[in-house]
Amino acid sequence: MISTAQVQHLIAERDLHALRDLLVEVAPVEIAELFRPLSDEERVVIFRILPREKAAEIFAELDVDVQKTLLSGLGDRQTARLLDEMAADDRTALLEEIPAEAARQLLTLLSKDERDVALTLLGYPEGSVGRLMSPDYLTVHADWKVREVLDHVRANGDKSDSIDTLYVVDAKGKLVDEISVRQLLLASPDEEVASLMNFTFESLDAHADQEQAVDLFRKYDRPTLPVVDSQGVLLGIVTVDDILDVQEEEVTEDIQKLGGSEALEDAYSKTPVLTLIRKRAHWLVILFIGEMLTTSAMAEFEDEIQRAVVLALFVPLIISSGGNSGSQASTIIIRALAVGEIRIRDWVSVFRRELITGGVLGLLLGMIGFLRVVIWSQFSTIYGEHWLGLAFTVLFSLTGVVALGSLSGAMLPFVLKSFKLDPATSSAPFVATIVDVAGLLIYFSIAMAILAL
Repeated sequence: MISTAQVQHLIAERDLHALRDLLVEVAPVEIAELFRPLSDEERVVIFRILPREKAAEIFAELDVDVQKTLLSGLGDRQTARLLDEMAADDRTALLEEIPAEAARQLLTLLSKDERDVALTLLGYPEGSVGRLMSPDYLTVHADWKVREVLDHVRANGDKSDSIDTLYVVDAKGKLVDEISVRQLLLASPDEEVASLMNFTFESLDAHADQEQAVDLFRKYDRPTLPVVDSQGVLLGIVTVDDILDVQEEEVTEDIQKLGGSEALEDAYSKTPVLTLIRKRAHWLVILFIGEMLTTSAMAEFEDEIQRAVVLALFVPLIISSGGNSGSQASTIIIRALAVGEIRIRDWVSVFRRELITGGVLGLLLGMIGFLRVVIWSQFSTIYGEHWLGLAFTVLFSLTGVVALGSLSGAMLPFVLKSFKLDPATSSAPFVATIVDVAGLLIYFSIAMAILAL
């Protein structure tokens, strides 16, 4: 494995032939890793000495910011060759990320055929399957012999993104079926493709959301899936490596939302501080206003707190337990909805399960709190003469608040999803804020009933 130091040394010594010989033997993804500590000038040098196909493969593995910097350092001629060699879907991903004017300039550098492909893919809605698909695939016809198909693969396979699966189309280009190379290798050379067909295949609509593609890839465990239009005409294919990128973006977005922040468009280290403030301030203000209700709730019980100051000791314990329970339930339910384990129609079942789960967990924590008050009261007077009433107050309050937290955390994602909103916005802080206010009401109401304040 070549090191960054070796690359820098060879560039400094201007021994570019040796550097080229070393790099052509290294996998593109590993060379992309080497780029991180290199200067912009060193990166440009590497791209100028690499073979066109190798350079395009490496370029596709780089972060968008690095791609932009490289393009600005390369001449128009080399940029044009690099973009022409890139896979169509990777090139589309780059053109999506750069400003519109810069994208137009790059499009003018492409060959006519590649420019037509790029414009076609960019014509699909942002976030759609059409933006992900590659137009490089192999098609065959049902009346072809297996021998003809294999000859076709040998002649054109290097131009396709994948040769694991071949797509059977009719005279109008409509997708009829798909066959695997494994089927072809096991079949007789004189057998027709039609004899291998079973007419069971899955496809993606070009205008469908990319999240649907993620779900289908997960469900069917496929390396590629065909993309068709509304008439069933084959337009391209989507490969699993592109889907993994989409899935990573979705998971990152959901995790950021769960933390009580708007999703970031770029990596954290590349996001301007003002953007971070804007993304986080929105939810913080909403949560702060929500937490102000906690102050209002406590103000309603001011007299009771003054008569039994000891009640205030357990406020953090009670509301934090409910918030923690709600965060647990919210996270579990959001994930279950995301991967299709449950649907909106399952909310009644989830309600019952969380009511039981939250009740039992609350009772468990309540018993621990009860024993704490009872045991401490045998050795001190910290809880006063009404320590037993306080112990039962803690027991019943924790049972109710933790059960409420579980139900709130579990039901809120269903409510948001039913309104076509992202369940991930039911963040843990948001659930905790709801439980804080309701928990105080439950706690002091039980205290008033038991202690007769």
